[in-house]
Amino acid sequence: MIHDVDAEFHPAEDDPTWAETNYFGFFNAEHNLNVGVYGLFRPNLGIVGSTICINSGRAVTPWEADFCDLRSSLPIPDSLLDYELLNSLHVRCTKPNQTWLINYDDGEGTTIDVTWDALMPAFDIQDPDMDPMCAAATNADDAGKFAWGTAYNGHFDQSGKVTGTVSVRGKSYDIDCVSTMDHSWGPRPERGKPNMSWLHAHFSEELAVHAIFGFDGTTNGTELWLAHGYILEKGAVYGLKAGTGRTERPQERYPESVALDITDSADRTFTLHGRALTTFPWQCWPNMVAFNSLAEWTIEGGGGATTEAGTGHGEIMDFFEVPMLTALNSDPATARPSRPLD
Repeated sequence: MIHDVDAEFHPAEDDPTWAETNYFGFFNAEHNLNVGVYGLFRPNLGIVGSTICINSGRAVTPWEADFCDLRSSLPIPDSLLDYELLNSLHVRCTKPNQTWLINYDDGEGTTIDVTWDALMPAFDIQDPDMDPMCAAATNADDAGKFAWGTAYNGHFDQSGKVTGTVSVRGKSYDIDCVSTMDHSWGPRPERGKPNMSWLHAHFSEELAVHAIFGFDGTTNGTELWLAHGYILEKGAVYGLKAGTGRTERPQERYPESVALDITDSADRTFTLHGRALTTFPWQCWPNMVAFNSLAEWTIEGGGGATTEAGTGHGEIMDFFEVPMLTALNSDPATARPSRPLD
């Protein structure tokens, strides 16, 4: 279970790779404008990596996006509850794990001024009472053991309402959406992570789906297997207990279309289909690229709120390490198959 204290820094192990992260993503669906605000804090090194990325098109390099500000070595603050970094990012957590105020101003017309309000309790992927996949890990099989190496030794995901404005070089966009953030802590080396697809589909404040899938990057990550996830429906949270998927990647490794079949803790089955509206190569830290798409989603099955869901939106972020990509692109390819669980 996640507690109020988990909004703050956690005691860092004696490991120089220990990291704590916050990610806030949100969007304006009318303009296909996808915004990512990220901080990777390394307390044992005294530095923060932070990225502010805004994209509405088919970018295949960072400089083709609407805006990118990528920093790797900013001084670390004393607290996650109220911090301002040298890139101007100011984040205030006014209610632990519930409300965040997020501000940014590059001084040249690109600004962020949004409020994040949680619609659910933080979903702890390490809590067997909350996450059926974690509970299954106590059995003979390996289900629920995925922690992205050790980076997700502590991790929660949380869907919420995001409101405010974003400006890109003076052009303003309203933000009024449901999206998903996360917070992680644990050792996070800059090499050795398995592939991961972190994705979500938001249809309204009454219905949202979030899931983490694994895949084998050496086969272009076509087949997905469920690691963790949930469905938020009318204020109730149902952990996912089973799921498979298929991702098509006709351009590089960008997820162009995704088909998911999932089962929740109430034994309801759902089918989701997502199609990419944008592409963007998010360089979240050295050696890692997340092939990112803002997707349009549909959902069927399960009854309840899905019968009136209509079209939803949400991010797909598929993570590949750069050394793996170079091995895949070599002649002959030398990348080793990804392990099914880590």
